Amino acid sequence: MTPVDRDILELLRNEGNGELRLTPGLIAENLDWGDQAVREHTPLLRKHGLVEYVDESRGVYQISDRGRAWLRGDLPTEELEEREE
Repeated sequence: MTPVDRDILELLRNEGNGELRLTPGLIAENLDWGDQAVREHTPLLRKHGLVEYVDESRGVYQISDRGRAWLRGDLPTEELEEREE
C-alpha cells in the first residue's frame, strides 16, 4: 500500500459526507496525484478487494467493505499482500 492508495480510498470514503463513486479521471482531479498514477493504482486496489466497480462499463469505482476495514485499521496490510496473484 502506498500514499496514492490511501488517498484514493480516503477520497472515495469521503468521511463525514456520503461516499463517492468516481472514475479514475475524477479521482485524479480531486487528488494531488497525476491521472496516470491513479489509473495504475485503481485496478490494483480492485485486485485486493479494496474498491469495486459501481459501473464497470463506465469505469466507476466505489470503496468496498474491505477498503473501509483497511482504513479503520481492521485489516492488516499483510493480508492484502497475501491475496496478490
